[in-house]
Amino acid sequence: MPGNLFGQLFRITSFGESHGGAVGCVVDGCPPGIEISEADIQKEMDRRKPGQSKITTPRKEEDKISILSGVFEGKTTGTPILLLAHNSDMRSQDYDHLKNVLRPSHADFTYTAKYGIRDARGSGRASARETLARVASGAIAKKFLKEKLGIEILSYVEQVGSLKTDMDMATVTPEAIEANIIRCPDQTMAEKMIELVDGIREEGDSIGGVIKGVIRNVPKGLGEPVFDKLSADLGKAMLSINAVKGFDIGSGFEGVGMKGSEHNDPFTIDAKGEIRTTTNNAGGTIGGISSGEDIYFRVAFKPVSTIRKKQQTVNTEKNEEVELEATGRHDPCVLPRAVPIVDAMSALVIMDHYLRNKSQNG
Repeated sequence: MPGNLFGQLFRITSFGESHGGAVGCVVDGCPPGIEISEADIQKEMDRRKPGQSKITTPRKEEDKISILSGVFEGKTTGTPILLLAHNSDMRSQDYDHLKNVLRPSHADFTYTAKYGIRDARGSGRASARETLARVASGAIAKKFLKEKLGIEILSYVEQVGSLKTDMDMATVTPEAIEANIIRCPDQTMAEKMIELVDGIREEGDSIGGVIKGVIRNVPKGLGEPVFDKLSADLGKAMLSINAVKGFDIGSGFEGVGMKGSEHNDPFTIDAKGEIRTTTNNAGGTIGGISSGEDIYFRVAFKPVSTIRKKQQTVNTEKNEEVELEATGRHDPCVLPRAVPIVDAMSALVIMDHYLRNKSQNG
């Protein structure tokens, strides 16, 4: 099956290239009656679009979204929704020097190996511009989950390089995340992160980091063992994002240093008479099914591979080793613009599993 589809009952089909005419998606399986407008979706699009600040790519795209089907009089009809954003600020000539040159650690090499043809204009389908479609479709899911079920989805920059905030995720608010250009809710650490990224940008280099995702008020019972565990689908969703190299949920890799007596989450009865856990090392899922506790996870992003510094590579036309100093407009750190992408993928997974659970259990 082609790899451009995501989801089972709430399914998206993503299409478009970085320097093509447009990028968009078809959303299939969306319940009817959801109040949605282009303005609702645009709020999320503006968080992802390029040219936001000095620490993001200077490419200027409005990423203006259009709803071309599936919505009538402000509500979803239950039929496929076509979402589209035209590309405008394209400078394909910036990539002429890369036509026959492979950028180290970039998909240039593997895309050519797989398809036998390569769109060198802004990386084509391998470009992070494809994530525009995920954010647009995720905005619909996010709105439904918030308004109908009270589910809150947020993510924030936890770490850039060696700089890391130890802020308690339970106290993080959307307003604090959006209060600075790096999208770290710890304002003191955010200033240090911004300074680091700006310095890396001036050097012509790039840097990676970690985004923490938090999903609050998730109902118990979401997840389809054994292969479609909620944790597994979240992992796949995050690992499908450009530049992601790692994912862990709950205590994650830190849990290997704990004993079972330390890691286990004891059960208790809360004031409402409901079974809860006193701790949440599991990260909101047990056996791949949501436990009712907050889901939290971490997503590791590598440094962007296109940099201005000299690197050794290969010219495929001449079949010889060459040095490359890449030009063009690229993010020195993808993290600020990746935050809404992580939000969107979280929403798509939870929405899909909510509908799957509802179809089975009513």
